[in-house]
Amino acid sequence: MSEAEKPGEFPFTRGIYPDMYRSRLWTMRQYAGFGTAEESNRRYRYLLSQGTTGLSVAFDLPTQMGMDSDHPLAAGEVGRTGVAISSLADMECLFEGIPLQGVSTSMTINSTAAILLAFYVLVGRRQGADTRKLSGTVQNDILKEYIARGTYIYPPRPAMRIITDLFSWAGRELPEWNTISISGYHIREAGSTAAQEVAFTFANAIAYIEAALTAGLAIDDFAPRLSFFFNSHSNFLEEIAKFRAARRLYARLMRDRFGAKNPKSMMLRFHVQTAGSTLTAQQPDVNLVRTSIEALAAVLSGAQSLHTNSRDEALSLPTEESARLALRTQQIIAYESGVTNAADPMGGSYHIESLTDSIERGAREYLDRIEAMGGTLKAIEAGFIQSEIQNAAFEYQKTVEREETVIVGVNRFRMDEQQKIPTFHLDPALERAQVERLRQVRASRDAAVVAEHLRRLEGAARGTDNLMPLILDAAAAYTTLGEISDRLKLVFGEYREVA
Repeated sequence: MSEAEKPGEFPFTRGIYPDMYRSRLWTMRQYAGFGTAEESNRRYRYLLSQGTTGLSVAFDLPTQMGMDSDHPLAAGEVGRTGVAISSLADMECLFEGIPLQGVSTSMTINSTAAILLAFYVLVGRRQGADTRKLSGTVQNDILKEYIARGTYIYPPRPAMRIITDLFSWAGRELPEWNTISISGYHIREAGSTAAQEVAFTFANAIAYIEAALTAGLAIDDFAPRLSFFFNSHSNFLEEIAKFRAARRLYARLMRDRFGAKNPKSMMLRFHVQTAGSTLTAQQPDVNLVRTSIEALAAVLSGAQSLHTNSRDEALSLPTEESARLALRTQQIIAYESGVTNAADPMGGSYHIESLTDSIERGAREYLDRIEAMGGTLKAIEAGFIQSEIQNAAFEYQKTVEREETVIVGVNRFRMDEQQKIPTFHLDPALERAQVERLRQVRASRDAAVVAEHLRRLEGAARGTDNLMPLILDAAAAYTTLGEISDRLKLVFGEYREVA
């Protein structure tokens, strides 16, 4: 770190704002969603009543994969890992009684991001909101799905077209909305190192930026609305250094590689979630300690938004009590710990500065290797990034098995008797209720209007028109998520992973 570096100034190693949390705390989000829209709506209202300052929506796997709740492959998965959203009717129910203009909403959705954002915007309009003032984030990061997670639908290149169409449309219609949250979180959950998380996240960012520039967008028109999503893992000091290194590397990439002039284009704004992969089913109360340490690392390094995992997430979806305790962890850090009184309180520590330099250097080396391969898409298609993550995960697991890496309650300090805590159980009747509502939606809408909107969408997909207005029109007619996704699949095809 240069002696002259200050918080709020390029290259933003020490934070993107001069005062950091002294003038404004991070947004406290709690990632939630399960069962039907009604069930999730009750959880959102509860979290807001307990002090959550932003909502974060988890969607179930069928929704993530472009399947309606009554699709044969959706059976048994409806509402399991998040809320089931098959049409505008579900989204209307999800935010019933929650004024969208007054809350920031993050939606963790990728392959079907454009469709879910269309549903959200329509709900806002029907509430009477000024959509130009809607604030939030849609993850919309498809490349990491090919790398680390697997909820893709279309091949990479048409999927990138949908993303750049969303960039262009939202730049005009939703100026306060973050149109992408480029995610290192799932890369780290898949087993990457800290330097790999930064490198592969930024490799994806470079691909998105280049696609937007190729589509004719100007860097300073869309870059200020790019946001990122990182993992806060268990190595406390390394994680603090990782976030500082990421900010500095990003600022230099944006200025030097892409010629950004607007300082906001160079600011790395990011959400952090504590590491789900560090949670253990053994001695689940110990997860409260793990999450607290990981959350503190995110705060000490200047995150703009934070979700804290619940103690029971290695066992089930979190109970209401566990979600409240996770939120209280953030609130204690914010209001009782005193760490918010200084911007970059760890700056100047020899060890932190050395780690920051080391992680930036390691990430740059990976970016150079990917560039030499022809860029991110070619590196993904060749399986390079995937294999690097897999190798890192394998090496880490070997250290756990040799007890060189200690996991409390797993390979050391075990208890003979399993700790029992209350866990969340999803009522199977919720899936039946969700499927029934979907059937009612289909029965009550104008089928001819839906068919015409799908015909127009297909025509636009075969041409070059921006897809977002067509998706919005179809969604407003209660065309379902699966119908829209399937029509695009008819044109774009379906991605199959290379063995």
